[in-house]
Amino acid sequence: MLFNPNTYDPAHFDAETRRLLRATVDFFEERGKRALIDSYVNRTWYADFLDFAAKEGLFATFLTPAPDANGNRHKRWDTARNAALSEILGFYGLDYWYVWQVTVLGLGPVWQSSNAQARAHAARLLDEGHVMAFGLSERGHGADIYSTDMVVRGGVANGTKYYIGNGNVAGLVSVFGRTEDGYVFFKADSRHPDYHLIKNVVNKQMYVSTFELTDYPVRDEDVLHSGQAAFDAALNTVNIGKFNLCTAAVGICEHAMYEAVTHAHRRILYGKPVTDFPHVRRELSDAYVRLVAMKLFSDRAVDYFRSAGPDDRRYLLFNPMTKMKVTTEGERVIDLMWDVIAAKGFEADTYFDKAAMDIRGLPKLEGTVHVNLALILKFMPSYLHHPVAYEPVPTRHDAADDQFLFRQGPARGLGAIRFHDWRIAYDPFLDLPNVARFREQADALGDLRVAPEQQADLDFLLSVGQLFALVVYGHLILEQAELTGLDAHLLDEIFAILVRDFAQHATDLHGKTATTEEQAAWARARILRPVADEVRAAAVWERVLALVGAYEMRP
Repeated sequence: MLFNPNTYDPAHFDAETRRLLRATVDFFEERGKRALIDSYVNRTWYADFLDFAAKEGLFATFLTPAPDANGNRHKRWDTARNAALSEILGFYGLDYWYVWQVTVLGLGPVWQSSNAQARAHAARLLDEGHVMAFGLSERGHGADIYSTDMVVRGGVANGTKYYIGNGNVAGLVSVFGRTEDGYVFFKADSRHPDYHLIKNVVNKQMYVSTFELTDYPVRDEDVLHSGQAAFDAALNTVNIGKFNLCTAAVGICEHAMYEAVTHAHRRILYGKPVTDFPHVRRELSDAYVRLVAMKLFSDRAVDYFRSAGPDDRRYLLFNPMTKMKVTTEGERVIDLMWDVIAAKGFEADTYFDKAAMDIRGLPKLEGTVHVNLALILKFMPSYLHHPVAYEPVPTRHDAADDQFLFRQGPARGLGAIRFHDWRIAYDPFLDLPNVARFREQADALGDLRVAPEQQADLDFLLSVGQLFALVVYGHLILEQAELTGLDAHLLDEIFAILVRDFAQHATDLHGKTATTEEQAAWARARILRPVADEVRAAAVWERVLALVGAYEMRP
């Protein structure tokens, strides 16, 4: 179930994609763990990785849409292989993923633009090995796109951007600002004399810049979007690019898990391996099962992105789910393992101590968990109460260009998006006791009534959002389990955890000041225990033990 560099062979992709993914793995493995750690500790800019990516044409191949590929049949924007690369980069370190991730974001406004000259320029820069930047955030109000102090007037731009990845070297920076007539997106170059790099705002190997434009010339050919289109491009770029947060979390947790399980099993306390202790088995089993669930959900979400169109925008729910739910699950996975390996998790010569620090950033790189939960809640009424029929979405590993992502249209109307009946995914698995028990909890969510005055209480609504998110999470996990033939023991163990999590969030709802007596009674009735099974638990534990020594990064 987990990515293992020793055995990795992405046979479901075309030959050139397999070659580039395998070459990326080999680059890091040949570089070795010592170099990976030293460059992290010393905060060394990753010029060697960018040189490798440029030489192989990695970013150019993966991030150039087919219409801009000048006939190169290997270039396309393929969310499935982008997700695979994102997981690999996360596996070797968040910083390597970040330089890729920010390039994805920087290209979003360009590939959505009708400015042919700017598109051709971006394609050339990718061919030359450049990275890109997404100039949206500002220090005073973060990524609030309703407010921007970057002003374009009289053909020149003035203003400061803050927390902009790759802003030190980006060949193209997509900058969001405003004119007298409305919003604007334009392209800038970090090498231009009127682009002033101020500093790196984080204490990291990555470069998260603040920069200032002072009378920076903005020509007509530099303008990517104007007015409402610029606003929509900002939101739609986030829809495209921030999806990669989930696969980064998966990759980080996978590498950390190999280290943690191997260390715990080989450490002897009181004359026996640490893994003989029941609480250790539970924590490591929980970590493994949660990680598998993260991967199942993320893989299935890819299919909805790739199959999206004007009449099917379900991906707009699954996107904040990956940004919020999968990434916070990543934090829980790391914490469970850290409770087992304890002080080992602080040691400088491990990958784990880097993972423990970096996993915290992913839920916070897209606003906050609260922002994404609030977004998820917009879909709850139509998802629970108004299903419609869709053709089944297949597994999408085909070598196709995901062009709809760059013509998503206006960023509004979320409440009108309809979903297929989530119960259909649950029905084939009701013979598994914990799937059935969770289905009982999930069915009851449709009976929870929220009073009009509670709609304005975000603290109350976020508890409801956590419950709803679990239903959506289980839905795609089950779809992917059916498509992949997931082992029944493992699947039921995933749902044992979801039963516990639902009970936990119901308890939280019960304790809210705004919760009514009727709602409190509803919450108490949802506090169910998962069905225990020693045979199932033993089968899952054998999967965990199989990770011992299965992968250790080359020195």
